[in-house]
Amino acid sequence: MAAEGVDATILQLLQDNDGLDTKDIARQLGKDHQLIVGAVKSLQSLGDVITAEQRVSKWWELTGEGRQVAENGSHEAVLYRAIPPEGVLQKQLMESIPNAKVGFSNAMKKKWIQMDKTGANGPVLKQAVSAIEDDVQKTVQDIAANQGEGVDNKVKQEMKKRKLIQEVTMNSFVLKKGSGFSTSVTKLDTDLTPEMINSGLWKEKKFKPYNFDALGVPPTSGHLHPLLKVRAQFRQIFLEMGFTEMKTNNYIESSFWNFDTLFVPQQHPARDEHDTFFIKDPMYAQGFPEEYMEKVKTVHSKGGFGSQGYQYEWKREEAQKNVLRTHTTAVSARMLYQLAQQQKDGFKPVKLFSIDRVFRNETLDATHLAEFNQIEGVVADYNLTLGDLMGVLHAFFKKLGIEKLRFKPAYNPYTEPSMEVFSYHEGLQKWVEIGNSGVFRPEMLLPMGLPEDISVIAWGLSLERPTMIKYGIDNIRELVGHKINLQMVYDNPICQLTS
Repeated sequence: MAAEGVDATILQLLQDNDGLDTKDIARQLGKDHQLIVGAVKSLQSLGDVITAEQRVSKWWELTGEGRQVAENGSHEAVLYRAIPPEGVLQKQLMESIPNAKVGFSNAMKKKWIQMDKTGANGPVLKQAVSAIEDDVQKTVQDIAANQGEGVDNKVKQEMKKRKLIQEVTMNSFVLKKGSGFSTSVTKLDTDLTPEMINSGLWKEKKFKPYNFDALGVPPTSGHLHPLLKVRAQFRQIFLEMGFTEMKTNNYIESSFWNFDTLFVPQQHPARDEHDTFFIKDPMYAQGFPEEYMEKVKTVHSKGGFGSQGYQYEWKREEAQKNVLRTHTTAVSARMLYQLAQQQKDGFKPVKLFSIDRVFRNETLDATHLAEFNQIEGVVADYNLTLGDLMGVLHAFFKKLGIEKLRFKPAYNPYTEPSMEVFSYHEGLQKWVEIGNSGVFRPEMLLPMGLPEDISVIAWGLSLERPTMIKYGIDNIRELVGHKINLQMVYDNPICQLTS
């Protein structure tokens, strides 16, 4: 049936019965519902011929597995009936019927069957009752017959949990006669052509009214990824708190700045290939501040500044190895060293931050990637304590709209004390680690030349996890990578990190 024919049929039906549902029209004509909806839209474009009020219909129907249960019985009933009077080996039965595992579990729960574990060849299953009543089969048959009407919601949810039924939602329209209703309508013209003007034919034509309120076609444009939106918010929060942004334009970093300056020993597991990406060419870095490097070597191998160090043979070639930086703390170390060299007029407290990409040789899962963005905050001032750090963290995360925080003692080679920061993820329904924090150790700061009464508190977190919390994403691979839904990027709202 052509679209025009469907239009005319709908008008003829409305002539006799005002208030028809498109769902019922589709069933009556034996046509796809979308074809009927398309015809309705076409009739609406003609003016006030008809009115259409949207209606949402919901009902329950059987899944493929549910139809099998309705025909053959529930999995537990099929398993029960397959057991002969003398019993059968469990292994043999489980291999001979479909969905045996589900059937066995439910049959045992309902005490329809019993297991004899004394058999020489393995457990034997026997019928525990002489007869059964298959309520599951009866329930799905009732749902199939009445689309779920009259069946208790708790029962339906149980059947849904067993994947025997599914809820169907359909948007349809209730049609009524409009003020200009007629069974024979003339299609309105939408274009005024030069030929119509020249011939005068336009005088006899009926034109569709011009809709001055219609939206134009949106221009093609780029769209910010949710990570960039959240990044902009983080940056704004840091700036509001008086922080200065550090330069982070070096993805490749020497092991000296990435590890050694942070008092990470050269035999630490984080410096192994299974945790860090090493650069093959160029393999080694050059151009280090020699006096500072010598102090770092001494504090590692012999100790100093009140520390006994690690007491091992520190190797320059190990410190020269280039890596993809594993954290932006390497940038913080460079900045603190520069700060220590600029003390001619006395030390000036600073608040610094950075947001950029780092790399770890991680196993990919729902919350980890080998490449992610790290946010880092650093405060250097006189006599800062762990209490100052916790206060800054509460103030910082409150601005993000994240107030459910927990702190857990942790270990970092370059901070003491150290704390992991956790936030409650509503989507995952659990506490998720979102950051690490601590007070930089004297073995890291004093070789740089900073005064002894200067403390530096710092914290770092990934950009991805707070983004997942704010946007309700429970798998990081749906946020970054080849599995991302580009429509999500297009539709995502502006990020507002407020509670």
